[in-house]
Amino acid sequence: MQPSEVSATRLVADIGGTNSRLALYDPVTNELRSMRTYINREYALFEDIVIAWLSALAEDRPVDCCLAVAAPPFGDRVTMLNIDWSFSLRELAARFGFIRLRGINDFEGNAYALPHLRARDLTVLHAGQVTAGGKLAVVGPGTGLGGATLSWMNGSPIANASEPGHMGLAPASELELELIRYLLPRHSDVYAELLVSGPGMQQLYRALGAIKGHATLPLSPAEISAKALARDCELCTLTLNTFCALLGSICGDYVLANGAYGGLYLAGGILPGVLAFLQQSTFVRRFQEKGKMREHLVHVPLYLITSNTTGLTGAAHAPLQSV
Repeated sequence: MQPSEVSATRLVADIGGTNSRLALYDPVTNELRSMRTYINREYALFEDIVIAWLSALAEDRPVDCCLAVAAPPFGDRVTMLNIDWSFSLRELAARFGFIRLRGINDFEGNAYALPHLRARDLTVLHAGQVTAGGKLAVVGPGTGLGGATLSWMNGSPIANASEPGHMGLAPASELELELIRYLLPRHSDVYAELLVSGPGMQQLYRALGAIKGHATLPLSPAEISAKALARDCELCTLTLNTFCALLGSICGDYVLANGAYGGLYLAGGILPGVLAFLQQSTFVRRFQEKGKMREHLVHVPLYLITSNTTGLTGAAHAPLQSV
């Protein structure tokens, strides 16, 4: 690696379906600066956002770039699902003069950030036993339920995105068995993000209402959570309790399937707002209750990521490649 590669600033971006956040990462000072957030619907193309950010940049343009994108697996062509954007990484590099550029999945971005998160970026849910060099995992409920792992090869980090949201969902209580019975005739498959995601929380609320014979309202995930936190809606409290329990089981399965015993990190925008509820829920117990593997899972540290710049941090530290 040439010295210029070590010291070169890079454009980093965290591109979601609703907003895009761009910043300049300086590896010499290990800081993000010139950070700006853009509302995607106000721009016809992602390239227009890059133009706007570069126009406002008060220093030399970076020649390195890494984009963390909420998109299905991609090569050169990035096609997003929640907004009508599609762009070529090679064409982007040629247009803006990037010598090294990489595009990664948003959860790969979260994974690359994990070793660089500070104590103030995290809340410990279960201390476990930290082991240096162990494989890490990150899972996050949002529009869906995403996940990724981080391992090392010859000292270099390697993130691998996956789809825990499409794993099967197994009941672990009589109520959850009733949920499966209720949902199975209505869906071809009962999979994790059907209930453990933003839209999944609404699905869970309606299904529990039908099972318990309670009337339901057209509540958003945020409204369900708020009512559960205020303890002024029995059904909402039951919904959030069940949500946390199912999330614990899913995360335990994910760690076992990937051998990610170094630590499990929860990401996304839903959970920080319900942190106190999550801490008092059965999330940790359900994560650990995996039969003969319980003695292994009790040693796995569990964290909630509270930083709102995780995607940018991951894009700042992901290995790059020449275009």
